[in-house]
Amino acid sequence: MSKVLAIYLMAGPELPELAEAAVEAGADLVEVGFPFSDPLADGPVIRRAAERALAHGMRTGACLEVLADTRARLPETPLVPMTYASLLEAHGWERFAAEARAAGATSLIVADLPVDERPEVRRVQLVAPTSTDERVRFAAESTDGWLYLVTLAGTTGERERLSPALAGLVERSRRVTSLPLYAGFGISTPEQAADAAELADGVVVGTAAVAAAEQGAAELSRYVGSLRAALDAVPVPA
Repeated sequence: MSKVLAIYLMAGPELPELAEAAVEAGADLVEVGFPFSDPLADGPVIRRAAERALAHGMRTGACLEVLADTRARLPETPLVPMTYASLLEAHGWERFAAEARAAGATSLIVADLPVDERPEVRRVQLVAPTSTDERVRFAAESTDGWLYLVTLAGTTGERERLSPALAGLVERSRRVTSLPLYAGFGISTPEQAADAAELADGVVVGTAAVAAAEQGAAELSRYVGSLRAALDAVPVPA
């Protein structure tokens, strides 16, 4: 089984077309950013994309609509909204979870929601190099389908090299779970994606994918294809 490639795209009218292009080029999963005005985990590229989306009226209802449109085009692809707790607080926790599922969400990611809060909201949990072994175990026991490994301490964005902290985080996570481990934050080049995939079961690429998507579906397809080729070259244990 090849390594999983997850691509992050910001919700907007063009999302269905962009997501379809990404999947056709080799993405296995699409994270859908629901824009938030005060993001804690996003670097400047994604933050600006969120600001543009909000300026064009992409509130929660509109994001759910484009999520449903994307699901209609991609009936089999996992689609995972990613946002912040304040948005769910404003919309209603259970209401948001139910409406997202109805629109086609496979799961949720709430970037700033600690693992021990709102356990009724089933979601993908995040762990970081700063997470204690106890927190990694708790997150692994609570996560929905896979565990999101944040490769570095800080906001997401392009970096010159893969964080050296990832190897230790993968090792600690594998001690407590057999679930897939997908690494994200700071992964942008095909080389970095391949390096991360040698350690983890998949990679999540956000900032560079958003930047490519800003240039249109063709450029996004080209970029995702380069990542897919790099991951396909990584040996997979039998």
